[in-house]
Amino acid sequence: MRKLGLIGGMSWVSTRAYYERINRLVQKAKTPTHSAPLLIESLEYSPLYALREEESWDQAARMLIDSARRLEAAGAGAIVIAANSMHRVYDRVAEAIGIEIIHIADTVGQALEGHDIGEVLLLGTRPVMTESFYRQRIISHGIDLLPPDEDDVEMVDSIIYKELMLGKVSRDAERALKTIITRKEQRGAGAVILACTELGLVVDTDANVLPIFDTTDTHCQAAADWILAKD
Repeated sequence: MRKLGLIGGMSWVSTRAYYERINRLVQKAKTPTHSAPLLIESLEYSPLYALREEESWDQAARMLIDSARRLEAAGAGAIVIAANSMHRVYDRVAEAIGIEIIHIADTVGQALEGHDIGEVLLLGTRPVMTESFYRQRIISHGIDLLPPDEDDVEMVDSIIYKELMLGKVSRDAERALKTIITRKEQRGAGAVILACTELGLVVDTDANVLPIFDTTDTHCQAAADWILAKD
């Protein structure tokens, strides 16, 4: 199996989910005694929390570039960034190293290809829901996204940063997400993209009115496929 580098810590809840899911996928493909060969660098999250200013994103890019270079030097053959929002600096990190970075939005875009589901609701942090770095990557796979609704953006962003990334799960958050999804289904949405690992804590992917595409699932599957592929 090939050795994968994982840039984590954004948040630790997300990193834990990646580690578990990738290993379970490798075990399913191989045997229960197998585990994924991973190099994990868990970054200190505080400087990367709820970034808004461009200067802060520049700092984030420098941190992720340094991390990616360390993982490459340690022997990783490819890298995953275990955070949707941090893909805002994907291009700068990818240009700074000589190995592949598996883009999370490409994995969910590929999973949606071929499904006749009309417009799709994208849920995540404010940058993910509103900025082109993420939306255009999905649209490039032929997927139609609903335009962001400012009230929904504010609500979902607040739940992610003030609750989920701190390890808190509340009934109010569960109800708020269910209300948003139900309302969008009534207005014609055909599916939902969960573009934040922590949203899976409050959205039941099997008990909603719309099909749910979880980017953590698609990203981890792509990561496991890369690990298992032959050179």
